[in-house]
Amino acid sequence: MALTEGTRRTPAVLRVAGRPAWVALAVVVAPFAVGIEVSPTVRYLPFLASLVVFGLPHGAADHLAIARLGGRRPYLAVGAAYLVGGGAYLVAWLVAPDAAFAGFILLTWYHWGQGDLYFLLAVDGEHLRTRAQRVLALAVRGGIPMVAPLVAFPDAYRAVARATVSLFDPAVADAFEPAFQPGFRFALGGGLAALSVLGLALGAARADSGWRIDAAETGLLWAYFLVVPPVLAVGLYFCLWHSVRHVVRLAVLEDGDSAFSGGVPAALARFGRDALPNTVGALVVLGALAGLSPAGAGLESLLGVYLVLLAVLTLPHTLVVTWMDRREGVWTT
Repeated sequence: MALTEGTRRTPAVLRVAGRPAWVALAVVVAPFAVGIEVSPTVRYLPFLASLVVFGLPHGAADHLAIARLGGRRPYLAVGAAYLVGGGAYLVAWLVAPDAAFAGFILLTWYHWGQGDLYFLLAVDGEHLRTRAQRVLALAVRGGIPMVAPLVAFPDAYRAVARATVSLFDPAVADAFEPAFQPGFRFALGGGLAALSVLGLALGAARADSGWRIDAAETGLLWAYFLVVPPVLAVGLYFCLWHSVRHVVRLAVLEDGDSAFSGGVPAALARFGRDALPNTVGALVVLGALAGLSPAGAGLESLLGVYLVLLAVLTLPHTLVVTWMDRREGVWTT
């Protein structure tokens, strides 16, 4: 089913994957905007929740995506992607952890951008008329969660990067130090902000509901990632924004707009059942990777282990979603 034919303007996508996330992020922005702080431990809770709530499981049903879009041998295809792609990426972490971390940032930038691009097209993407506009939308939407925290919270960003890379080679833990200097941070942030304005300006000629949603979301994401501490911000976004959008996408693939006619809890329970076996498998792998943590590891090192698992899983998952984009006509204008 191509977006240009059937999935576009699907009310369920907006109702389930759009409005609740807008409210959640806006509610979180408000207290931090006026200077309220929370303990470091609380900031890690969304990542802990993501082990079972949307985050980690959202890619555990990739075989269903292949099957629902008419792909052949979905279990074999997805199994091969995860074994080969994920295995190769794990080797990259062992050999060159600094390059692997940088690759993870770029990979997540692309993958989170493609998730939001699908959403914009599904709810009404008439303002994204050309392929170039869609590339720009992907770059902006994926870039905000990666770049805005670097601009506003360089010390927290540096701490996570150092802790993750140090799991494999402490000698290269400071490889990204130039990226945390003011000149680089503000040049990158300013450039992405300019692209944000450009993308919305190009679509303003058709300022319909889709453009208004795009503009409101872009503004909300910039505000959110500039004021909310990054570990908390990324954890909540991962669970409530990015992952939910992919879960809804899978549900719509199977049943169209009737996917949630029996109620949102029932539909999410079906997804949880479908994703359970592979989620358990991922948790087993996480347990094995936990051996990388030094004795008495702090929260940053434990998060680093989880990020390595996510990186290893994100590469094949992104390949599957890229295939989905092609089959659904995301790039068809």
